[in-house]
Formats: sequence, C-alpha cells, structure tokens
Amino acid sequence: MPLVQSLRRLLAGALLCAALPAVAAPAADDRGIESRTLDNGLQVIVWPDHDIPNVALYTFYKVGGRNEYPGITGIAHYFEHMMFNGTQRRAPGSFDREMEAAGGSNNAYTSNDLTVYQDWFPVTSLETIFDLEGDRMANLDFDPKVVESERGVVYSERRTRVDNDNFGALFEQLMATAFVAHPYQFPVIGWPSDIENWTIDQLRDFYRTYYAPNNAVMLVVGAVEPRRVFELAEQYIGKIPAQPAPRPVTTVEPEQQGERRVVVNKAAQVPILAMGYHATRAADPDSTALELLAAILGQGRSSRLNQALVEQAQAAVQAGTSFRPGFDPSLFLVYAVGTPGGDLGKLEALVDAELDKLVKEGIAESELEKARNQALASFWRSQATISGKAQALGSYQVFHGDYRKLFEAPERFAAVTSADIQRVAARVLRRENRTVGTLVPTAED
Repeated sequence: MPLVQSLRRLLAGALLCAALPAVAAPAADDRGIESRTLDNGLQVIVWPDHDIPNVALYTFYKVGGRNEYPGITGIAHYFEHMMFNGTQRRAPGSFDREMEAAGGSNNAYTSNDLTVYQDWFPVTSLETIFDLEGDRMANLDFDPKVVESERGVVYSERRTRVDNDNFGALFEQLMATAFVAHPYQFPVIGWPSDIENWTIDQLRDFYRTYYAPNNAVMLVVGAVEPRRVFELAEQYIGKIPAQPAPRPVTTVEPEQQGERRVVVNKAAQVPILAMGYHATRAADPDSTALELLAAILGQGRSSRLNQALVEQAQAAVQAGTSFRPGFDPSLFLVYAVGTPGGDLGKLEALVDAELDKLVKEGIAESELEKARNQALASFWRSQATISGKAQALGSYQVFHGDYRKLFEAPERFAAVTSADIQRVAARVLRRENRTVGTLVPTAED
C-alpha cells in the first residue's frame, strides 16, 4: 500500500478544508438545517437534501484513544467492531443483514478523539435504521465467545496496520515519544498486552459510560423531513436513559523543551523520516493557518517538499505533511520516504533546509492563493454529497461546538495572510518542539 494511503488510514479523523468561495454561500438558516436535543442529551442535526432519495446517518460518539489509560488502550477501537455484533434483541450478524436487506450499507472509524458510525440507505428504510441504531446504543450484548472472536480480529488488524506496516510501526513510536503526559501517546488500535487482557467488566463499564445518548451527536442528511426524523429519534432513542457525564480529559501536554529522537530498526526496502511538531487543537484560531501551511509544504506534486526532495534532489520517493487537529493540541507531521540505500542524514538536512527557508523568508502570495484554491476545491467536494455533509457537520459540531461554524470556514481561510503562515511556522516548526522518528532498514528475517 502506498505510504500516503497508510498515513491517511493511521491519522484517523477527517481534515475539513475550506477557502474563499467564488460566490457568497447562503446563510445557514437558508439550508433548512434543524437541530434538536432530546431529553436524554442526544443531539440530532438534520440537513434535508432531496437530490437523490437516499440518506446518510452518522453517529459521532465522543470517545477515542484520548479516553483510555494503560490497561485498556485500544478499547475504543474494539467497540467499533463490537457494535456490529449482537444485542439482547438481535443475534450476531443481524445488524449487517438487516441493513443490507433494507438496501443500506455501513462503516465506522475510530480516531484519537471520536468513534463514528456511518449508515447509507434509501429513505424508505429510515425507520429500520433508527431501530437498529437505538438497539445497539441501548442493548449491546457481551457474549464471551463473540468477545474473544473480536479480540482476535482486532489483534490481527494490529499486525496488519502496525507490526507489518513500516510507517505504522514508526508512527506508533513517534507518538509514544512525542507525548509524555497526554493520552494521545497511546496507539488507537491498542498495545498488544492490553488487547489480550481487556475483561468483560471493563467492556461493560466502557460501553455504559461512553455509548450513552448524552455523549453522542447524530447527523441525518438526505431526502428526509426534519419533523419525521425527530419523531423517530424520540421513538427509538429518546427512551434510552442518559448516563453520568464521562470523566473529562484534563491532562495538558507540557511544553517540549528539547528535540526528542526515536529509531525503529525494521526489515524494509527504504528508510523513512517522520517529524512531529506540537501544534494546536481544532478550535484554535491558528489551526486554519496551519492547514494552509501543511498544503504549501507537503500536499501535491508542486508542494515545496515534493519539489525539493523528490523532483530536484531525488533523495525521496515521497514527501509530505499532515495536520489533523482534534480536541487537544495534536502534531503537525512532516514525513519523507527515502530511496533504497538512501542516507537519512541527507534526507533530514534537506527537510530542515526547506523548513528553515520558509520560516526565514515566508511564502509568496501565489503559494497562499494555490493553497486556498486547493482548500476551496476540497470544501465544495465535501458539500457535494450527503456523506460529505454529514461528516462536515458532525466534525464542526463536536470539535468547534457549533455546526454553523462550518459555513464560516471560507471567510476564516480568506483572512489568513502570508504573515500569519510565517508566524505559525516560526512558532511550531522549532527543533526543540519536535520529535524525529527514523525507520532504519535492516536485513530481512
């Protein structure tokens, strides 16, 4: 699998980009979006879209790797699997069978911050899907045989995504080194010994705490009428009792006061360099400039890192950046995949030269305009489908506290100046603020 695909898979969570639109977008009220919070705390947001007779229903549970601690790492991701198994009303496998019989399909993902369940189906199946979602929110079963079966599935997934994936192995060690206090240090998929030892009591407690209606936001986008959606939400979910609010994550990562380094020796054909710089959270105003900085430095063939490392020096086969902000300050990631037999020291020197140049000299207006255009295209693509709308609304609601801020994003990107880019680059891209990870190829076992 190409590295960039592996990186996108590992850095779970969606990056919402936006830029200055060619024409003014209508006011949020003009879109017909309605929101209602049930008595048990579930927030339901409905965006009618009658272009096609289909619906996307996304349920955002505010639980991910950051809600774990040593002994239960990976448990949030484990529930991504368990939630598709049996309930007290339905046998294992029934969820998928009923969903598919109703013409629908589903998926889910877990990140450091969230677990999100995605359903896509014809509008005629709306009530069936609400029945299914309400059932697994309230009545998940913990059959010991199913628990052990899914434990094995998760362990196999870990072997695929981390143990047998060079970037996955390096990224896991980079995160564990970059964060010394905050739970972002834990791998979302979990440490092996924790996967082996979760107990059913721990699973029950976790489910009761985090899979509660007051810890979720439901997005319903498509050929629906809001009144009908709210009626079904009340019927199938409104009776599920709220639970005490989960314990808040209050740990703040201390400021890093010196460069850290981690080396992974692993059978590989090419060396890999990854640098993680402590950055911001999604709701921080500087996250907008950092998203544009990531595009300028490392997104696309014309980006600075690709031009310098791949096209000109031919010292790397891939180079790029990633910035996926969450509830708490996350990493701004810079990475490069060297050539067979390549020199990691030379690769790092080339990366440092490009970062130093940007910090000292800033960027051209043409680079900022290109980044805005890239972001604009991504933004409008996300608005073109019911799935994209559900993902965008949910992300803004949970990370920014108000889904309406989604529609302010173009103006926020338009307000970023080249001076802002240089300022955040100087603040974030400091050597004492980074962790450098290198994967050094060894002979095949």
